[in-house]
Amino acid sequence: MSRPNWHTIGRTAAVLIGVLAVATATLGAQAPRRDRIALQDYLEWENVQAPQLSPDGNQVVYVRTWVDKINDRQQSSVWIMNADGTKNRSLVEGTNVRWSPDGQRIAYIAPGDPSGPQVWVRWMDAEGATSQITHLTDAPADLEWSPDGKWIAFTMNQAKSETWSVRLPAAPKGAKWVESPKVVTRMDYRQDRVGYTDGGYRHAFVVPADGGSPRQMTDGDWDHGSPRYSPDGRTLLVTGNRRADAEHAFRDSEIYAIDVATGAIAPLTSRKGPDGSPAWSPDGKLIAYTGYDDTGLDNTVSQLYVMNADGTGSRSLTRTLDRSPGGLKWAADGSGIYFNADDQGTTQLYFAPLAGAVRKLTSGAHVLNTSDIGRTGVAVGVRALPDRPNDVVRFDVRRPDQFTWLTAVNEDVLLGKKLASVEEIWFNSADGLRVHGWIVKPPDFDPTKKYPLMLEIHGGPWSQYTTAFSFSRNEHAANGYVILYTNPRGSTGYGQAFINGIEKSYPGKDFDDLMAGVDATIAKGYIDTTRMYVFGCSGGGVLTSWVVGHTDRFAAASANCPVTNWMSFAGQTDGPFWYTTFARPFWEDPSDHLKRSPLMYVGNVKTPTMLMTGELDLRTPMPQTEEYYSALKYLKVPTAMIRFKEEWHGTSSRPSNFLRTQLYLRSWFERWPAKPDGKPVS
Repeated sequence: MSRPNWHTIGRTAAVLIGVLAVATATLGAQAPRRDRIALQDYLEWENVQAPQLSPDGNQVVYVRTWVDKINDRQQSSVWIMNADGTKNRSLVEGTNVRWSPDGQRIAYIAPGDPSGPQVWVRWMDAEGATSQITHLTDAPADLEWSPDGKWIAFTMNQAKSETWSVRLPAAPKGAKWVESPKVVTRMDYRQDRVGYTDGGYRHAFVVPADGGSPRQMTDGDWDHGSPRYSPDGRTLLVTGNRRADAEHAFRDSEIYAIDVATGAIAPLTSRKGPDGSPAWSPDGKLIAYTGYDDTGLDNTVSQLYVMNADGTGSRSLTRTLDRSPGGLKWAADGSGIYFNADDQGTTQLYFAPLAGAVRKLTSGAHVLNTSDIGRTGVAVGVRALPDRPNDVVRFDVRRPDQFTWLTAVNEDVLLGKKLASVEEIWFNSADGLRVHGWIVKPPDFDPTKKYPLMLEIHGGPWSQYTTAFSFSRNEHAANGYVILYTNPRGSTGYGQAFINGIEKSYPGKDFDDLMAGVDATIAKGYIDTTRMYVFGCSGGGVLTSWVVGHTDRFAAASANCPVTNWMSFAGQTDGPFWYTTFARPFWEDPSDHLKRSPLMYVGNVKTPTMLMTGELDLRTPMPQTEEYYSALKYLKVPTAMIRFKEEWHGTSSRPSNFLRTQLYLRSWFERWPAKPDGKPVS
C-alpha cells in the first residue's frame, strides 16, 4: 500500500525505530516475533474516517490518518476513490471534508495563513485548483455548504477577554515586573486538550465559498455549534444555550433557527435537557434531532425526535428502542431517518420511519459507523471487525448484510502476521446480572498451557468497549498475555436500566461485575492465577485503584489517569458539574464522596500499583494521581508515578507516548511475576 512521501524519510524513521528497540530492551520486553504484531508496527499504522459520497454517488472522499514519525503526531489527508474502491488516491492535506451540493468542489480544513487551520476549497475538475478562503486567527470547525453552493458555514471561537482595570504605581525605570495575572470569572473555564476556554465563545459564521470576509451569525456570551442550512438556504440551525443562566445549566441545550437574511434568532426547543444534532428533512418541513428530558440521572439514553420546521409538533420516534441514536441521515424520500446506535459492544445502523416501528438494519460482531447514504440507498461508512481494523465499506440499505470493503489501509502492516483470537463471553455477576465481555488470546494459543491475564477496564464510566480490532490488545497478546475486557454495569449500549446500575454509587457493584468476569475466565482453565494484572485509564483508573483497595488477587496493577478523591476532584476537573456525582454535594453530606473514593481504601492496598498520567491532563488532573501515589509511598506499597510529557487526558495521543504506555505497562507487570504472597486464587 502507498504511504504519502514516507519513503523519503526512511532514514529518520529507521533511527526512531532503533530508539524504540533500545527502549524496548531497556524496559525488559522480548525481541518481537516477525509473525506477530510488534510495537514498531504502530509507526506504520493508518486509520480512516468519515467517508462521504459525491452527490452523483460515483465517488467517495474520506480522511486518512497516519503517524508522522518525525513530528510525533497523527497527520491527516483527504483521499478520493471511485465508489467501487478503484482509483484510490490522495488529494490534499486536511480534514473535515464536505462535498459541495453540485459535486464540483470540496471544502475542507487544512493549515494555512496567517497560521493554523483554515477553510479551503478544491475544485474537482482536472485542474484541481485549491483556494484558501479564510484567514482566521482561530480554528474553524463544523463545515456546512449552503444549498446553492455560494456560502460555507462554520463555527469558530470569538475572542472575548475578561477586563479588570487596576492602576498600579508607576514602575521604576528599568524594572522588570511580572505580567498581569489572568483573571477568571467563568465557571467552566478550561477544557482538556484545549486549555483555558474563557477567552471567548464559539459562534457560527458564514463565508463566501469563493473567499471573503466571514459574517458572524450568532452573538452573545454563549457557545454555539452544528450549523445546518435549510434546503431553501433561508434558515441556519445552530445548537447552544442562550439563556441567562446558561453556565449553571448542566446537560441543557436547545436548537435555534437563524434567519440568514436578517440574522434574527429564535429557539425551536425549550425543555430541560439536551437537544442537538439537528437534521433537515429533504423538503425542509421537518427537523430531526436527538435529546432527552433531564431527570437528574448521571447518564440518560437519548431519543430521536422530529418536529415541524417552526419547532411545533415534537414527537419521539424511538421511545421503545432503549439505545442512543447518532449520525442522523434522512431517507431521500423523507420517509424516515437512518441513524447509528451502540448495541452490546457493537455499533449498528437503524431506520426510524415517520410512521411505524424502528428497524435494526445491520447486525453482527462489528462496529459500523455509517457516515453517508446516497439518494439511491447506497451507504458508506467505517467498519471494524475483531480481526480487521477500520476500513471504508459500501453497502445498500436494502441489502444491509452485504458489505464491500473499499480500502485496506493496514493490509501491508498485517501481511503475514498471526493475530490474536477474540472470544465473546457472557457471565453472571454476584447478584445474577448478565454481563458481557471478550477474551483476547495470543496467536498460537494452546488451551493446555497457563497464561498471564490482563484485566483491562474502560473509562467513562458511561461508555462501552466494543468487539472491534484493537492494536494495543493485539500487541499485548503477541507478547503472551490473555486480555479480558468487559462492559460492567454503567456501560452504554445495554439500555437505561443497565446504565443505572451505578447511579449515585460509582464505583460499586461494577467491581463485582469485573471480578465475576475474572472468575469466568479462570474457570476456562488456562489462566496462571499467580500472574494476573489489572489496569485502566480514567474511569478505568478509578476502578483499578478501587480494585486494589478491595482485593489482593492481582500480582500488580496500573491505575492510569485515575480519580482517587471525589471531593478534591470536583474542583480540579474541566467540568464544573461533577459536584452532582452523588445525591448531595460534599458540603452538605460528604459520606458518599468518602465512601466511593479509592483513596479512602489505600490502607488496604498490598498490590504493587503504578500510576500513569499526562502532565497536561485537565479531566483527571495530576493531583489525583499524586494523592494516591503519596499515600502508597507512605504505606511502603511498591509504586511508581509515570508523568507523561505533552499529554492531556490519557497517555497515548502522541505516537511515542502510545509506545511508552504499552512498554511501561508490561515492564511494571514483569517486575511482579507472581502475587506477593505467591498463592494462587482459589
